[in-house]
Amino acid sequence: MDRGLVRRKSVSPEEIERRSVPRRPLRARGVKRVEVLLDATEHLLAYSHNDDISLATIAEQAGVPLPSVYHFFPNRNAALVALAGRYHRDLANLARQPLDPEPSEWQDLIRMRQRNGARYLNRHPAALRLFMGAGVSVEVRHLDLRGNAALAVSRAEDLRQRFDCSGLLNLEFWLAVSIGIMDGIWAISYAEHGTIEDVYVAESSRAAIAYLRCFLPEQLAPRPPNAIVKR
Repeated sequence: MDRGLVRRKSVSPEEIERRSVPRRPLRARGVKRVEVLLDATEHLLAYSHNDDISLATIAEQAGVPLPSVYHFFPNRNAALVALAGRYHRDLANLARQPLDPEPSEWQDLIRMRQRNGARYLNRHPAALRLFMGAGVSVEVRHLDLRGNAALAVSRAEDLRQRFDCSGLLNLEFWLAVSIGIMDGIWAISYAEHGTIEDVYVAESSRAAIAYLRCFLPEQLAPRPPNAIVKR
C-alpha cells in the first residue's frame, strides 16, 4: 500500500444532512440575529454572482462577527437550509390565504394557487436560485421535497373545505405528484429566463390539471356550509 495515499473516511448522506441542521435560537435576541443572517444570505443569493457564498461573506453582509454566524450555522449549507425553511413557511402561509374571487371549480383553485406561488417566488429571486439553480444542495432538495409534501396536504385540505371530495382517498398523493409536475415546468422556465414566466405558469396548471383529471371528476360539488369534512 502506498503510504503517500490517505484514504478519506466516507460520510453518509444522513451524517452530511445532520451537520447541516441550523441551531434553533432560544431567546428573542437570537431569533432577531438569525433573521438578520437570513436576510444577508438572501441578499447574497439574489444579487451576488459568486457561487462560493460562505459563512464569512454572510457575516460581512450582515455586519456581524463571524463567530456569531457559526453559533447558529455550523456550515454554509445550514444557512441555506434555514433560508429554504423560511421560504417554505411563507409559501405554506400563502397557501392558506383566502382567494378572491372564491373558486367555483377545483380547476380554478389549482390555477389560482399556482399563480400566487409563482408570484411569490418571482418576488424572491434568491428562492428561485436556491430551489431551481444548478447548484442545489442535497439538504436543500430534501427540505424542498418535504415542503412540497406538506403543501400537498394543505392543498388537499383546501379542496375539501370547498368541495365534496368524499371517495378521493389518495387526494394528497395525487396532489403531491401534480406539484412535482408543476416544479418541473417551472424549473424549465427558470433555466431559460431566470424567472417563472406567465406562459410557464399557465402550462404548469394545464399539465397539473390534466394529471388530476385522471382521478378527479370534472366537477366536484360545492361543500354545503358547516358540513363535516370527510377524508
